[in-house]
Amino acid sequence: MSKESSHHGDTTENTYTDLGAHTREAFEISEKSRKLARKVIGNQTVEDRIRQRCSVAVGDFAMADLLAFTLDPVNAGIRALERGAPLICDIRMVQVGIQKKGHRSDVLCALDYGSELAIKEGITRTSAGFRSMHDLLDGSVIVIGNAPSALLSVCEIIGQGIVPALVIGTPVGFVNAAESKEELRKMPVPSISNTGTRGGTPVAVAAMNEIITIFSERAKEEEK
Repeated sequence: MSKESSHHGDTTENTYTDLGAHTREAFEISEKSRKLARKVIGNQTVEDRIRQRCSVAVGDFAMADLLAFTLDPVNAGIRALERGAPLICDIRMVQVGIQKKGHRSDVLCALDYGSELAIKEGITRTSAGFRSMHDLLDGSVIVIGNAPSALLSVCEIIGQGIVPALVIGTPVGFVNAAESKEELRKMPVPSISNTGTRGGTPVAVAAMNEIITIFSERAKEEEK
């Protein structure tokens, strides 16, 4: 794991932001969960905020210790949002789950690309989608919560010289999930992943949404 950042001003203390909470009850539930997570996990860095949100998303504080951060991924993601870089997902659930408020980036899904390639080569639709989006991946934010095959394809593409701004890779399962995330951590790009077979869409979405929240908070601070 790379050295983590120490942006103490970006941690939430007595105030809390949730761009996805649209009612008072939803906000109160979210705020109570986050208060508990801050107490259990700590609240010193932006990485702690990712750990908090991902743990809340799966209802298990054990997730905090499984997360791995490589090459200052949170700030890399924020810089990508500043540029309006596309957010490219593996499946619809991830695409739908990512917050659309607080940023101007397009949220794309690999399933909309590469259907003919999937049939021709007999590979998964997500893997074919990312291969077909090859030229779009440079400088993008990639969010993979389900498909290990897609993450392995992304790692292969990175090996060919394409450099995403950030890769969030947390696929879940017993076939290539752990291996694909281990491969991601070897790549020379900022990434958020987790060790082992756990993970899934809720973890990937939570990590991305917390980066969006931090980005939105910083933007509001700069407007003052």
